[in-house]
Amino acid sequence: MHDFGVYVVFGPEEAPRQIGNIGKPKKSSVAVKPGVQQIVLFTRGRWEKCSSVTIELNDENDALVCLGKLTPFNKCVSWELWEDGAWSNGATLTVQLEGVKSEPDPALTIAQNEYTPECNATALATRGLGKRKRSQEEKEDDEEVKGQENVCPNSSEKATPHRRGRSNVRTGQARLFPQNKEQAAALTPQNARAKGKQTKTPTQNAPADSPSGRWGQTICPIDPQTAILIGGQGARMQFCKDPIWKLCTEDLSWVPAETLAEGPTPEARMGHTATYDPESKRIFVFGGSKHKKWFNDVHILDTQSWRWTMVEAQGKVPPLAYHSCTLFRGELFVFGGVFPRPHPEPDGCSDSLYIFNPEMAIWYQPIVNGNKPAPRSGHSACVMQGKIFIFAGWDTPVCFNDMFQLDLCLMEFSPVQTSGSAPSPRSWHGCAALSDSCFLVHGGYNGNDALSDTFIFNTDTSCWTSLTLPQLTSVPRAGHSIITMATACTKDSSDEQEQFSESSPHTLLIFGGGDNEGSFFSDLITMPVKELCE
Repeated sequence: MHDFGVYVVFGPEEAPRQIGNIGKPKKSSVAVKPGVQQIVLFTRGRWEKCSSVTIELNDENDALVCLGKLTPFNKCVSWELWEDGAWSNGATLTVQLEGVKSEPDPALTIAQNEYTPECNATALATRGLGKRKRSQEEKEDDEEVKGQENVCPNSSEKATPHRRGRSNVRTGQARLFPQNKEQAAALTPQNARAKGKQTKTPTQNAPADSPSGRWGQTICPIDPQTAILIGGQGARMQFCKDPIWKLCTEDLSWVPAETLAEGPTPEARMGHTATYDPESKRIFVFGGSKHKKWFNDVHILDTQSWRWTMVEAQGKVPPLAYHSCTLFRGELFVFGGVFPRPHPEPDGCSDSLYIFNPEMAIWYQPIVNGNKPAPRSGHSACVMQGKIFIFAGWDTPVCFNDMFQLDLCLMEFSPVQTSGSAPSPRSWHGCAALSDSCFLVHGGYNGNDALSDTFIFNTDTSCWTSLTLPQLTSVPRAGHSIITMATACTKDSSDEQEQFSESSPHTLLIFGGGDNEGSFFSDLITMPVKELCE
């Protein structure tokens, strides 16, 4: 119907104004007055002739500040002024109606049945975006993080538009990781300075229809065809303004997902964990950090109702970042991580184990026996055969390559005596299970450089195997995400639906990370798990 329209409200003092409808051109723009601190967009009317509305907010240099989407299931979005005032002067708001037609969009019907946004949403227009001048506040933030002990990469949140790739790094640009023992006094990667040399690989282009380059994010599979990307931080220690994406593995397409779920989304962060429970079909997001703000909150995304909720949990758990979180029998096992003690500045790594029970919404510390690992952060943890295998990590100035296991029946820690070609010490590496008895470790940071090597650990034999993978060795990376997902193997002749089972072939996916030379990646690498195991 022609009464369908898109409306905007600039702050609480102004009345709504229409900036788009079926009768107007598909793309409309309006200038944002200086000083506006809140923008609310909503639709009115029936959606029969429109499938979605793409909304963009650009600064005076036409650099993307915010990106969102309105759909028949998410008809309103609200943006508040970012901490650096990125839209306070000369900003432009643009809306574009997608899929305008006379009949209902069948993709929306599919999306409604799946309770998740459709995978094949119309891609946003890809274009180069200008760079915003660096403010004095950003420069002061860079100076502030120098010399702190065990500092997690949390810095002031600056606008991170999708940026053009570059092959050179200017002198003084922040590196991901410390270079030596003195610089390692700042635990985190971003808090050390670059030496002003060329990058090994260029920063990846990040068009508007895919996530911006980042590290410290999480990717969580929720079904054989869908994974959710949450959080992360990109160039110049700026938190990503496009923090939540949906990856459709059928065609490897990305859909912006921050505005597609109801309820309060988690605040921007990095170093958090996102764990999916296949029984309840919920994602549990815990912890992380953002500049001098630390989190110990639990956010839940119900992937059936597609709704966020924040848990009011009982019990005590400290704010943590770069910890590990694994799921066993419906409970979340959180180990290690870096934390502030007692002030917002991080001051130490943890060797404690905390368990969250979602059914009772309570945190508790179990009684554990045995020889537990030294305090650490940036390690990996993998559940196999009733045990949690904890590998490597970092506690200033030490980088580990040891292996421990926690027997979940006896609640007993013990070191694992390994054989074979073991990985060198590292942290912020990627880890993913390949089978019931094997997991893969790739990349990471060794205290001086980002790494590109790959290893498989067999829990039955306690043996490491080194792999030579040309697809991975060309680009060192750390702070990246690795997951495995089932691959469709057959189709039913009657309904042409792809079939998945536990025996279906699986695919390894690697996303993002950084190389400690100023580059942050937004690429997605896929490899058949069968080839890795062979």
